[in-house]
Amino acid sequence: MYDKIFLQIPILLLAVLVLISGCTLADLEVNVASERTSLENQVLGTYNSLNQRALLVASVRGVTPGGEIESRADQSRAQDKAMESMQVLGFHRDDIQNFKTLGWVGENNQGLLTPFSMQKENIPANLHDFASRYAKQEFDSVVSEVNRARENVMQQVIRTNERFNPEDMDKIRKVFWKMHVQEALPGEKIQTRDGTWKNKQK
Repeated sequence: MYDKIFLQIPILLLAVLVLISGCTLADLEVNVASERTSLENQVLGTYNSLNQRALLVASVRGVTPGGEIESRADQSRAQDKAMESMQVLGFHRDDIQNFKTLGWVGENNQGLLTPFSMQKENIPANLHDFASRYAKQEFDSVVSEVNRARENVMQQVIRTNERFNPEDMDKIRKVFWKMHVQEALPGEKIQTRDGTWKNKQK
């Protein structure tokens, strides 16, 4: 689960750098090997720190000389929420992908998921069992939980990097939006910058 989460980190880091520097995604693909800027190093440091903390949360607790379980180091509530949020995103990753395949959710331009009607007609054979077991209430709950987790992660980007402040949230949202759109598969619903919805093309 954690491997899936952390594989996204380099992509997001580069996207943050591109947004702040004013480059396009096309420029990013061409200039990936260019020399790191001080800003990029700052952003990478922030995410590496977040990554390391998440790994510590998932690790086995130590044992004291007396044989007692050691509790993990105290963290702020914000850090705890960020770690929990990364775990939530990993836990629901497969279900969200199935929701996208079924057309039940789309990636909006705020870096979040938008739910659509749970159409249960013409379901692919491999998703029949999955679609039949999901009631509307459970579906809404999962989407809401994932959106809350995404919001927490975006807020943590600002909290843990002195280069960002709350006024930068729109920029952070655009970074996450671009990342999710890039990850979307053909046929999945995505929202464009101007707010219109379309199915991603090949």
